[in-house]
Amino acid sequence: MLTKDELPTCPVATTVQLIGSKWKLLIIRNLLERPWRFNELQKSLEGISQKVLTDSLRSMEADGIITRTVFPEVPPRVEYALSDLGKTLRPILDSMKAWGENYKNRKVDI
Repeated sequence: MLTKDELPTCPVATTVQLIGSKWKLLIIRNLLERPWRFNELQKSLEGISQKVLTDSLRSMEADGIITRTVFPEVPPRVEYALSDLGKTLRPILDSMKAWGENYKNRKVDI
């Protein structure tokens, strides 16, 4: 996790640094629905490697965006969910979804 002094001064740049990768945004999109297990996430994100998924989840956990819960079962079950902070990203992703839908449905090609 970066300290406040290490974050960019621009708030938009801070947001992009924390969630700006393609995979992080898609992981967050999924976690807005419900908690997911690692293999479920990997199968739902076509093209993501195990390493990239692991690194993305670890990074978002360190930044306080997601939580990782290990259930004391045999075999162990691990679920990833959005933290309270992570849930505040919903309006951003809702806006991105609306913009993407509007772009795809525009009447005039650019």
